[in-house]
Amino acid sequence: MTTDAPTDETLAVAVLTLGCARNEVDSEELAGRLAAGGFRLVPDAEDADTVVVNTCGFVEAAKKDSVDALLEAADLKVSGRPQAVVAVGCLAERYGKDLAASLPEADAVLGFDDYPDIAARLRSIVAGETHQAHTPQDRRKLLPISPVDRQAAAPPPVATPRARLETGPMAPLKLASGCDRRCTFCAIPAFRGSFLSRRPTDVLDEARWLAGEGVREVFLVSENSTSYGKDLGDIRLLETLLPEVGAIEGIDRVRVSYLQPAEIRPGLLEAIAETPGVAAYYDLSFQHASASVLRRMRRFGDPDSFLGLLDRVRSLRPEAGVRSNVIVGFPGETEDDLQTLCDFLETARLDVTGVFGYSDEEGTAAADFDDKLDEDEVAERVAHVTALVEELTSQRAEERAGEELLVLVEDLDDDGEAGGPVGRAAHQGPEVDGTTVLTGAGAGALRIGDLVPARVVGNDGADLVAEITGESR
Repeated sequence: MTTDAPTDETLAVAVLTLGCARNEVDSEELAGRLAAGGFRLVPDAEDADTVVVNTCGFVEAAKKDSVDALLEAADLKVSGRPQAVVAVGCLAERYGKDLAASLPEADAVLGFDDYPDIAARLRSIVAGETHQAHTPQDRRKLLPISPVDRQAAAPPPVATPRARLETGPMAPLKLASGCDRRCTFCAIPAFRGSFLSRRPTDVLDEARWLAGEGVREVFLVSENSTSYGKDLGDIRLLETLLPEVGAIEGIDRVRVSYLQPAEIRPGLLEAIAETPGVAAYYDLSFQHASASVLRRMRRFGDPDSFLGLLDRVRSLRPEAGVRSNVIVGFPGETEDDLQTLCDFLETARLDVTGVFGYSDEEGTAAADFDDKLDEDEVAERVAHVTALVEELTSQRAEERAGEELLVLVEDLDDDGEAGGPVGRAAHQGPEVDGTTVLTGAGAGALRIGDLVPARVVGNDGADLVAEITGESR
C-alpha cells in the first residue's frame, strides 16, 4: 500500500457522480474549480491521486449505491494509485460527521460549504491532514423566508466555468437549486435549502459555453422548475427565458425538467409547446392520483385536475411527451386509493412512469405518520403498479407508430435486437424515458451528435425503432 502523497504538484483527480442530472452539474462545477486549482482531471479512479465521489442522498437504494461507490474507490488505495477518497454531494451534506464516523474508509466528508475551496481542501487531505466533517443543519434556514429577499443573501455565483466530464451532445444545465415545497415524504429541501433561481444571464452564458463545447441539447434541471423566477420578482421568467436559450446558435433542443402540476401556468404550457427549439416534453410530478393520499403528502390534485392538465398539453401538442413518478404504499393508502391511481394511469397514457415504493426518510413528516403499510404489502403494490405501467408504456409507444421524429444520435451501437445507432426523440428525456434505434439507408454513416429525421416503425416497451427518412444535420 502506498502511503506517501505524490510530490508532483499536478495531482490527478477523478470525479464520480451518482444520482440525478443536478448532481452531474454539481460534479462539473467541482471539476472546473479543481482544474482551475491546478488539478488534472482523469476519467478513471485507478488513475487518480484523489477520488471525489459525488453522492446521492434521496432514497435508500441511492444511498446504498453511494456508499458502495465510496467503498470501491477506497479499495483501490490498497493496490492502486489513489491517496485519498472524498465524499461530497447530498449524502455527505445530509449526514456530515455521522457519515464520516460510520464510513472510515472515506478520508473526508465534505459539505456544500466546502465547494468554493475544494482544491485547497483536496490538497490538504492528500497531504494527510485531517478534515473535520460538518454537523448537518437545516439549510432552509440559511436564506430569508421571503423568496424576493434571497438573492442579496445568496452565495455569489460560481466564477469558474464548469469542466465537462461527459462529451455527449446533451448536457444538463442548472436552472435553480433548492425547494420551498414541504412534501411530507421528501427530505431534499432540508439539505438542499430554499429555492434559489440562477440569474438568466448566468443560465444563458453557460448555455452558450455548452454550445461551444458541442452540446446540441440542454436539459434545464432544478428541484422545481415551475418556481423559476419567483425570487427574482418574476414568476413567469421561464416563459421569457426559453426563447432566449432556444435561439442560441448551436443549441437545437431545450428540455425542461420537473414541473409541479399545482404550479403549472397556461403560459408555461404554451411556451414549452410553441417555442422553436423547445422540446414538447412535460415532466409532471404527479406522485399519486388519490386526493386523500395527495393531501397526506402535502400536495394537491386529483384525477380530474390531472387529466384536465394532460388534455391542455395534448391540445397544444398531440405528440408531446409526458412522464411522471408515483409513490405507492404511502401511509394510509387504501385499496380504493390504489385503484384510483391505477385508473388514472390507464386513462392518462403517459409515455413513462417511474414507480417507487414508500419508505421512511428520516427528518420527514411522513416518517411519523400512523397507518403505515408493512414492507411486503408495499412491495406487492409496487409490483402490481409496475406491471401495469410497463404494459401502458408499451401501448403508448405503439401508438406512436408512423410518427415523424427528429432523433439526436447519442451512441452508434445499440445493444438490442434492432441494432444500429441509438438516440432520443423530443419526447424522450435523458436516461429514463427510453431511446430510439435508427434503421435504414444512411444509418451506418451517422455520427454522435447528428439530428436525424425518422419515422417510427416499431417498439420494444418504451424504446422505439425508427426508419431514417431524410438527411441528418
